[in-house]
Amino acid sequence: MSWNSRRAALWERIPGGLDGRRMLSVAFVDRTGSGLWEAVSVLYFTYVAGLSLAQIGTLVAASGAIGIAGAPIGGRIADRLPLTRVLVAFQVLRAIAAFALLTTDNFALLLLFASMGSFGDRSANVLTKLYAARIAGADRVRYQAVSRTVANAGWAVGGLAAAGALAVGSVGAYQWLLACNAVSFLGSALITALCAEPQTPSRAVAKSGDPVAQLKSANPWRDRRYLAFVATETVLFLDDAVFKIGLPLWIVHATDAPHGLVPLLMVLNNVMVVGLQVPLARWGATTPKARQLLLPLSGVFAFAGVAIAASAAHGATLATVFLVTAAAAFTLAEILHATISWELSIALAPDHAQGTYLGVHGLAQSVQRSVGPLAVTAAIATGPAGWLTFGTVIAGTCLVQHRMVGRSLERTALSVPSVTLSEH
Repeated sequence: MSWNSRRAALWERIPGGLDGRRMLSVAFVDRTGSGLWEAVSVLYFTYVAGLSLAQIGTLVAASGAIGIAGAPIGGRIADRLPLTRVLVAFQVLRAIAAFALLTTDNFALLLLFASMGSFGDRSANVLTKLYAARIAGADRVRYQAVSRTVANAGWAVGGLAAAGALAVGSVGAYQWLLACNAVSFLGSALITALCAEPQTPSRAVAKSGDPVAQLKSANPWRDRRYLAFVATETVLFLDDAVFKIGLPLWIVHATDAPHGLVPLLMVLNNVMVVGLQVPLARWGATTPKARQLLLPLSGVFAFAGVAIAASAAHGATLATVFLVTAAAAFTLAEILHATISWELSIALAPDHAQGTYLGVHGLAQSVQRSVGPLAVTAAIATGPAGWLTFGTVIAGTCLVQHRMVGRSLERTALSVPSVTLSEH
């Protein structure tokens, strides 16, 4: 079989057909642009907009807080309007916000535009997940793994391009990176507009009672089981803060490892995700498998905490070995949790209210962006004991979630059989 034939066969195996493949293109284009901007955003606000450290901190914190509302609001809108059109609208909003940042150095306006972008980003993230769940159907775990691999490849491409621009270091270079980020959102919107509207899951309702009333009753804010699940998810997403803040600060302030190890660990993380996300996804391909995967995930998190604590040992070589081990363990945990989180967040949501529920689930990542830095800096300040506690808490949360999800699934299995209510 020729290379082109093998490539075509592999392409056809991607769940979701043509629209699934188009959305992979969206993931790559979107994340490439984000990789360009995330690497230089603080530098842009410093050297181009001329903001002070206090202003930058306020801007990042405030826009992030406003972005938290994007996930539940975006998901709720998607349950009421055509998903594809809503997703395009939020991608265009992100593009407008990014272009608008180029037009001013006024702090109030920059805060407004950054908040618009953050709101659009969190909304688009949830809607992309919802679209993937609908087009991939039973193969949603495999599709998520492929999508995450493609997205990480995009991050890598964007990061490399940003590194080249940073070597130039001019105001024009920073502006071009921001402009390219905005263009990536427009490109994502154009590709998404080519996609067909995915079929909405049939509305399952109990045989007894008023169907319409029961459909309206699916409110995640009143679903204590789902809210408890989201709360545990916030803790399990803390690995993100480890790579963005924890490892860099720990290496610089508490170990004998060379500072040049920091970017190399980021590369290790990216390479592992690209290489292992799809192969390991099969271990969580169904809801029961995803739940069982929480048990080994607990062990991985605990081991990662021990490894990073051990890196405080004297000697650059020993510290480097433990840091590489810790980074590999946290990355493996990230890969496993991505599969688990994807499957359980959808499986625990009613079919007719997936958007609303996934929007609430999106709060876990949004809140983690605020809580995560505090958690890892607390671990750093406490020393090795802090990291041991950090790993133990997350490991314990895995066990709590395993038990909690088991009860939820048992309750669902024992519920009254449902019938399908046709869409109009």
